[in-house]
Amino acid sequence: MVVSNDTELVKLKEIGRICAVTVQKMAAAMEPGMTTAELDAIGRKLLEDSGAQSAPETCYNFPGATCISVNEEVAHGIPGSRVIKPGDLVNIDVSAVKDGYFSDTGASFALPPAQSKVEKLCRDGKRALWVGLNQVKVGQPYARIGDAIGAFAAKNRYTLIQNLASHGVGRSLHEEPKELATWPDRSERRTIQEGQVFTVEPFLSLGAEWAESSDDPWTLLSENRALTVQYEHTVVATRSGPLVLTLAE
Repeated sequence: MVVSNDTELVKLKEIGRICAVTVQKMAAAMEPGMTTAELDAIGRKLLEDSGAQSAPETCYNFPGATCISVNEEVAHGIPGSRVIKPGDLVNIDVSAVKDGYFSDTGASFALPPAQSKVEKLCRDGKRALWVGLNQVKVGQPYARIGDAIGAFAAKNRYTLIQNLASHGVGRSLHEEPKELATWPDRSERRTIQEGQVFTVEPFLSLGAEWAESSDDPWTLLSENRALTVQYEHTVVATRSGPLVLTLAE
């Protein structure tokens, strides 16, 4: 989607804030002994109370309101009977729709007592996201995002999942521009246009480069089961840089 007027921007900011608040409040409520289904129920109520609907459930019949991925799970974890334990690494990914406008955000959380390398992975995952966001500017190549994140990952001795990409969003959950790499991609030739709405969502890992299917139709696992974090924002490209829509404030 390309934003064309203030009304669209107001609607995008509203659903972006709803998604961000939902992640924030789910994370605050998360505790050992809770199942991922119980955590998902909190997310569902938050969305519904805000007048929004789960995007993956609405668009793809995903079996949950939110995606909750634990430890070796990289993305699209199905909420269920899995019990969250002390020291687990949990990713909460929330995408939703309200009044025909979509937004998408996610973050990873290390439950105490977490290993120091996992806490560092979370801190650096956030840094990698902002390294990518800082490349968002009208007229610049999309490739700069993946190049910058790739340089950050290499410098800090991480790998990046290279088959889970960023994407356009706004009037649907996944739209053009599709398959926006958050890793160095020599084939990427597109440039960022003013008003374009899209996500930036690097998957920073302690050793994995690919996500692979699991025993269910949705959950993706790191190819060598290395712990991986994802941090994601939805942005609008402007001449002065990214306008981040998925902030809780």
